[in-house]
Amino acid sequence: MDAPTYVDVARPRFSWIVRASRNGTVQTGYRLVVGQGGNTVWDSGEVRSDRSFDVAYAGPALRAGEHYDWRVDVHTSEGDASTASHFDTALDDSQWAVARWIGKADANDLAAPLLRKTFHTEGQVVRAMLYVAAGGYADVTLDGRAVGDAVLSPGFTDYGKRVEVVATELSLTPGSHTLGVELGRGFFGLTNPNVWHWERAPWHGQPRFRALLRIVHADGRVEDVATGHDWQLADGPTVLDDLYGGEHYDARRATPRAWKPAAELPAPAGRLAAQIEPPIRIVSTLDATSVSEPKPGVFVFAFPRVIAGWAAFDASGPAGSTVVARYGEKLMSDGTVDARDEHHYFKQGFQTDRLTLAGGRTRWHPRFSYKGFRYVQVEGWPGRPSLDAVKAQVVHSDVAVTGRFDSSNDLLNWIHRAAVDTMLNNLYGIPTDTPMYEKNGWTGDGMLGADMFLRNFDASRLLAKWVRDIADARNAQGAPLLIAPNPGWGDVRAPTWHAAYVLVPWSLWTYAGDRGPIDEHLDGIAGYVAMEDARSPGGIADTELGDWVSPETDPAGENAPEDKRVAATAYLYRMERTVADMYRLKGDAVAAARFDGMAAKVRDAFNRRFLDGDHYRGENDRGYRQAHQLLALGFGLVPHALRDRVAAGVAADAKSRGDHLDTGALATKLILPVLTATGHADEAWAIATQVSFPSWGFWRANGATSLWEHWKLASRSRGHYFLGTVDDWLFEDVAGLRPLAPGWKRIGVKPALTAWLDHASAAVMTPYGEASVAWRRDGREVTIDVVVPVGAQASVGLPGKTEVVFGSGRHVLRLR
Repeated sequence: MDAPTYVDVARPRFSWIVRASRNGTVQTGYRLVVGQGGNTVWDSGEVRSDRSFDVAYAGPALRAGEHYDWRVDVHTSEGDASTASHFDTALDDSQWAVARWIGKADANDLAAPLLRKTFHTEGQVVRAMLYVAAGGYADVTLDGRAVGDAVLSPGFTDYGKRVEVVATELSLTPGSHTLGVELGRGFFGLTNPNVWHWERAPWHGQPRFRALLRIVHADGRVEDVATGHDWQLADGPTVLDDLYGGEHYDARRATPRAWKPAAELPAPAGRLAAQIEPPIRIVSTLDATSVSEPKPGVFVFAFPRVIAGWAAFDASGPAGSTVVARYGEKLMSDGTVDARDEHHYFKQGFQTDRLTLAGGRTRWHPRFSYKGFRYVQVEGWPGRPSLDAVKAQVVHSDVAVTGRFDSSNDLLNWIHRAAVDTMLNNLYGIPTDTPMYEKNGWTGDGMLGADMFLRNFDASRLLAKWVRDIADARNAQGAPLLIAPNPGWGDVRAPTWHAAYVLVPWSLWTYAGDRGPIDEHLDGIAGYVAMEDARSPGGIADTELGDWVSPETDPAGENAPEDKRVAATAYLYRMERTVADMYRLKGDAVAAARFDGMAAKVRDAFNRRFLDGDHYRGENDRGYRQAHQLLALGFGLVPHALRDRVAAGVAADAKSRGDHLDTGALATKLILPVLTATGHADEAWAIATQVSFPSWGFWRANGATSLWEHWKLASRSRGHYFLGTVDDWLFEDVAGLRPLAPGWKRIGVKPALTAWLDHASAAVMTPYGEASVAWRRDGREVTIDVVVPVGAQASVGLPGKTEVVFGSGRHVLRLR
């Protein structure tokens, strides 16, 4: 975070990026100084090191609720440079004590409460910091204007474990001011009965918030404006808000007629913690491309692509008239919007907003719910709406898009763009599984997508936060649940999904150079994996969830018709190997050897049970299963002497299917990288560029603008990323850019598809700065243009050719 306003760690870590114009520049040392008010708090002294990220604070304890500056002077082989920033520390319990949790006590009243406090301040204000925590969402204003641009804030957690705090610096002049807030239910106070029982979560209650405005005057006085019984309460115009169902806004109630004292409510059980993930924001607004009238008085607005967010309405009409808006990702055969809750997940509404007009013109958009949609159907509109009467606002966690991919193949470019859009549609403080239907943090989905999230976005803080959610959601035996955060649902055995607890921290170490989640969670991770091993008789694991949504399955979602124990055991092996590597990183050779031993036993058991000649077969499989072979190859379970034969079998099976994959979510991530790595790049290319079912090109040929939940046209969701992990292959094999050491300290540049493309390029933001590759083929000569950030080095070449190692800078290599 560039300048965080609420840091609640005892030893914050500092990072910087060195940019240089001369090739071969290296950092030789640094000096890091933390100060306050012109006084030095900690001085690292001159440190001879090339380390430029995750440099831990090593000074005296930082004081709570204080503002600190920091500066680093960097020495390089080409000269010196410096940069500076600042941060604020979190409040402690004694500082928070003046603020109470307040809200509306009446549990039967569903209207979103408005709360306000008028205060007066005199004298010059040096600084004003507003700290807000909430059970649910808090839409805060100062003198009627939003205090920031975040929406659906603060972030969502297991409120019994952690409650997130956001801090905002305000501009405050002497005089009278009013702090106001409208509270939304979010997952804290959800009332719509649903299949996951969010309405019965252990923390469930009326929305509430706790806030403290700390005002520092020029004369040194500190003035606190805190939530308490002196705040006023009224019912607002949001009559109902439900994350899944939508909102009902009555513009006639925009100005409350009566206020009463706010109620003091019990605090959520969770501790206050800094929100480290980026805020959710409205990132863009899309105009409708058309408006149709499939039935009299029913108008359907179409937008350029599937998004997550909400519609913004501009309506004029008589007071009391109500516009009903239904959202969907696709249309029914009669041209109306498909807003069906086909699985009957929700009892009280789904993806529907209601806007009751006050008379005259009303402009409004939802504030406490979001939808997945491409189409908005409105009914009850006074007259015929104009094309600009409804706009679509794109809403998601405001992560920077830091990755790029391009090639000479339009289909591959479309796949990448659709993957990026679909991933963004599913970032809401956590990685979700679909913005329309579920909005849950399914662990398997996030685990499969973690690598491409980290390549494409500045998503490391969001994923680190989500690993904490996974840890918070473990059962009494230490195993994760299926979704995180979790209301107490999904306690089943599924190592294929639970592996997120192990593999996402490893992805953060690999792609972001962040070891923090491993250090924070290793004890819990190791305990879970050891427990999973212990409940796997003879080394064979089991799972409720296998290679989900393979092509022949029901488009509503089900396991592939194969022995799920193959996938479960493969994932057990991979988790054990990863935990052993984590302990090696920590320097604990004894623990590493213990998990290496577990993994060796599981590998032997896997091959005894499932290896049948030159391929893997489980009980009751429906024919040859690509997924079994790919998991065994991808995770290193295949005996070395058999690797070529097993890989050839996958290629031959895909060829026999007309160059098609036969994989679900787990194995789709592996099929193209494994085929490419084992000498079958031709078949990988044929699968990737296929346009008939099942393939990504099939989706595109049928009008897709995003990735789907299933290969079939009947796919329920059109906003699901876990079959889009082909994006890993686009970066690593097509463009040829991959990390060879954690945090991209060593970068591999080895394009593997130069025979099928004229050019391709990719870029990623590493902890050292941007790394990029652009290659172009001219006849039999390939020109590779590489940019290596200061602090890293790259190994560049083509498959089967001698590689050349470069230091920082821009380098051009020509190979035949």
